Amino acid sequence: MNESHDDSIETLLRRQFDGPVADDGFSDRVMQHLPTRRRRAAWPLWLGALTGAAACWICLVNVPLLRLGWRDWLAADLSAPVIGMWLAMVALSLLALGWGLVESRSR
Repeated sequence: MNESHDDSIETLLRRQFDGPVADDGFSDRVMQHLPTRRRRAAWPLWLGALTGAAACWICLVNVPLLRLGWRDWLAADLSAPVIGMWLAMVALSLLALGWGLVESRSR
């Protein structure tokens, strides 16, 4: 099967669907005996984000273009370093957004 046939197969299955199969409560009993789903710990995400931010800061702290961009941005002076910094921020944000969307589709 591929994605081009998914809609037609789903339509066919929905047309043929008569409702749930009578199992005399078996499914409910099985679901009651399953262990509850554990919540994922949030600390690895925050630790990774902080580590990544620290690593980026260490790598970029001595870049003159970034230093000029921050200085001009804080002084409200629209210059080439500021525009370059904004474009880099937008590009990296869109890259992270795209990566997140691709990862969410695979689950």
